[in-house]
Amino acid sequence: MTDLVVYYDDSCPLCRREIAFYRGRTEAAFIDVSDPANAPGDLKPEEAMARFHVRDGEQLLSGAAAFAALWRRTKGMKLLGRLAALPGIVTVLEGGYRAFLVVRPRLQAFMGRKACPVDGCR
Repeated sequence: MTDLVVYYDDSCPLCRREIAFYRGRTEAAFIDVSDPANAPGDLKPEEAMARFHVRDGEQLLSGAAAFAALWRRTKGMKLLGRLAALPGIVTVLEGGYRAFLVVRPRLQAFMGRKACPVDGCR
């Protein structure tokens, strides 16, 4: 059993694609929080859907810090994860993550149309 839990939005085509990359490269439990029943007790379902979260042991991480923790455990990305842990780096990455969150709905829509052009996505 792993002590790394990745909470992700399976209703998002972009997120599904990214999680597919991590599966098999990371020893983690992957939990779909697009079903509100799957949100952890210390995280409201709407919070779980608004940002990326990872539980590393007892610590619940969000945004860039969550990605850094995931990278430290992902084959081929461990160095990037260690670099992200250097002082100030996760702060810079968090700024980029927040900028990404602004364009995420448009990317989701684009990926949804591209992935499911005929019958739509869930």
